[in-house]
Amino acid sequence: MPDTLIRFDFVDAAIRGEIVRLDHSWQAICSHRDYPPPVRQVLGELTAASVLLAASLKFEGSLALQLQGAGPLRLAVAEARDSLKVRATADWNELGEAATLPQLLGRGTFAVMLDASVGEPYQGIVEVEGDGVGAALEGYMARSQQIPTRLILACNADTACGLLLQRLPDQSSADADAWDRLTALASTLGAGEMLAVSPDTLLHRLFHEESVRLYPPRQPSFGCRCSAGRVEGMLRMIGREEVEAILAEQGEVKVACEFCNQSYRMDAAEALALFGPGEAGSYFSGNPTRH
Repeated sequence: MPDTLIRFDFVDAAIRGEIVRLDHSWQAICSHRDYPPPVRQVLGELTAASVLLAASLKFEGSLALQLQGAGPLRLAVAEARDSLKVRATADWNELGEAATLPQLLGRGTFAVMLDASVGEPYQGIVEVEGDGVGAALEGYMARSQQIPTRLILACNADTACGLLLQRLPDQSSADADAWDRLTALASTLGAGEMLAVSPDTLLHRLFHEESVRLYPPRQPSFGCRCSAGRVEGMLRMIGREEVEAILAEQGEVKVACEFCNQSYRMDAAEALALFGPGEAGSYFSGNPTRH
């Protein structure tokens, strides 16, 4: 199936929703690293959730969801742009018997980061609550944004998908029981059905008795923002002295993108040309200092 995101809302209730299915983009993410099944499950759900939230961005930029903890799963991050280009990666130690999100993370944090092309970036962080990505994000939305949210997420080796419902701040809705009814309907959706059935068919099965307004579908895709220019900017940020230390140890600067594994290399002349001739450094003295 093609990667698809469909936005929708309910004519008689102040409730909006989105449903997403990622096949090609999720397989592209998985092709860059061999994720153990428990890590892959968390990362797939996080990826689907990031696309669901990025679809409602009102600015040009990106939204990133990040889980970080002291357990076997040290880091999982998924980033989606307003164009629905998405990328994701994770970092982990030996998993042992860890399988659930609390077991994988230990004491962990959940962060939502917004980065607009204009203006200052935003970051909100809360402690992880719940036994899965969906519950953790629902908790974040309730505590940080005060937006009632229901998320159903599913993932396997080939597909990552999700359904999002959000209650809008409108007390004039004629259907006072709509939130409880619609979230109950959404909760009947199992992972197997979600992974096997197209988004438009799922929406019909769930809400065929409701007045639903559908918006034109969009097509998410894998896309990494790494570039030689970004690598050069990173090297300038860490400073000449640190770059000289790397050159003294390795003879060149090698950087691999953690999202897509693209490799960037610079020899000593190329790396040092990033810095002005007057900047202090010790590369040619043969006694580099690393910080």
